[in-house]
Amino acid sequence: MNFFVNALMQKQKSGIEHAELTRLRLFNQHDTPARIVLRNYDPVLHQTLKDDGVDEAQVINMFDYYQQTQATPFNPTKVKDLDFGVLNTTTEFEAEHHRYLVYTPQHQLVARVNVRDDTEEVTSTELFDGFNNLYRVDFYDIRGFVTLQQWYSPDNKIENEVWLTPAGVPVVHAFNRADVNGDISQSGWLLTPVNGQVFSFDTIDELFGHFLNQLNDDFWDDKQPNVFILDRSTIADYTMIHFRKPAYRVLHFHNAQASAQDPMHSIVNNNYEFDLSVMDQFDASITATKRQAKDIEARFHPRTPIFTIAVGVVPERLLNAPRVPVSDREFGKMVVFARVAPEKQLDDLVRALGIVHKDYPQVSLDIYGYADSTNNYEARRKVLEAAKEVGMEDQVQLKGYTTDIDTVENKAMMYGLTSVMEGFNLAIMEASAHGLISFTYDVNYGPNEIVEDKVSGRVTPYKDIPAMAEAIKQVLADKSLAQKYSDGAYDSSKRYAPDAVWREWQALLDEAQKRWPAKLAALPTAAEK
Repeated sequence: MNFFVNALMQKQKSGIEHAELTRLRLFNQHDTPARIVLRNYDPVLHQTLKDDGVDEAQVINMFDYYQQTQATPFNPTKVKDLDFGVLNTTTEFEAEHHRYLVYTPQHQLVARVNVRDDTEEVTSTELFDGFNNLYRVDFYDIRGFVTLQQWYSPDNKIENEVWLTPAGVPVVHAFNRADVNGDISQSGWLLTPVNGQVFSFDTIDELFGHFLNQLNDDFWDDKQPNVFILDRSTIADYTMIHFRKPAYRVLHFHNAQASAQDPMHSIVNNNYEFDLSVMDQFDASITATKRQAKDIEARFHPRTPIFTIAVGVVPERLLNAPRVPVSDREFGKMVVFARVAPEKQLDDLVRALGIVHKDYPQVSLDIYGYADSTNNYEARRKVLEAAKEVGMEDQVQLKGYTTDIDTVENKAMMYGLTSVMEGFNLAIMEASAHGLISFTYDVNYGPNEIVEDKVSGRVTPYKDIPAMAEAIKQVLADKSLAQKYSDGAYDSSKRYAPDAVWREWQALLDEAQKRWPAKLAALPTAAEK
């Protein structure tokens, strides 16, 4: 079995989640078994999977696994289904809080029942004792059963959390304790599977490690290895290099390993600091670009192979779709699909367009993506301040998150990218597949490889805002040049066709199979045990 290891699969996804879903579809197309493995608790996961068109049987969540709820049908709990064991209760609805207040005949608060938006579907119940103290909160899975109970102390702190099977059997426990400063934090985890065994762990990562070892055992096959692709390294890197039984373990670099401006000498990305020191204890690594693989090899000298595999795939429907000529697009319209986050430096892009706007007042920018809350939404504030500074308050629009990429990108003319660094950048690959002319800083890794300078767009010096502005003006001034770059974008996207990317994956899977006999031979015999 092939496992893609991550923390969560949220509605608003990062590039890692998009990459995993794309990879899963690619494996399915080639009849190669695969599962996405998730660590974090998520009561709405199965609705997200349904919305994403993902077969829930291909996603194994750790809490689902222990709660025995991987294939539970949808039967949402409604307010009318609740029974608090109190006779003759009355309810009051607080529309602004999307909740019901439940009272005894003496008007003593029994519970607050939180519901999903404007529906009667229960998301949680807050239970109160006879002294009006909150003592427990029950969280409901979107499929309709109590999945998590949080128990509160008399001073209103969460003391412990218990995850249950649909039958109400406790299986996972998390304990919280106050430190010397009085701050509450998790102090331990307990696993009590229904077979009666009990395991204790200090952290959720240790629990997750136990879970991954169980998966390796569950899917064990003497004829071929389980392949674990670690997509979010910090949650399982130590575990994977210490598996109880052999597996083919792969470290996936989704981001730059060091500063994109000085990858050979700058301090390493703290998310990969441990991994870079133990690369030889993994069986292989993956980078999305050849340039990153070359830099890692030159600086860290790993003895295990590095495979270059694009994290994105341009589907056949896009490769074969009718091309939209530049003349049919909105002149001067630039779009961006990205989190509005500090590392994206979108205020640089606004300032570049501000220079262009003086000669081409039609130019405009639509930014699609959710805002990063870091430093009180600093990145979003910088974008709005820059727009005001260059006189483009009306032309720069923050559109929020959208999945309607085709419609947006078939109408626009250009795409912009001004990140500090990137691991690949799926968005600019998708932009090229839609024929958008891309403008990016010369930054590792991905943008300066996906965008072919003077073929599908322009790659300009890092932080050189005037140079980017000049490149944009040259395209706006020359219709034939604009069409040439758009055609080049369509053509360059063929590098990421499904068959091309699958050949890269097949090379890794072939290597895993080739090395499997030696791994089996290294297992201790019964006598040695």
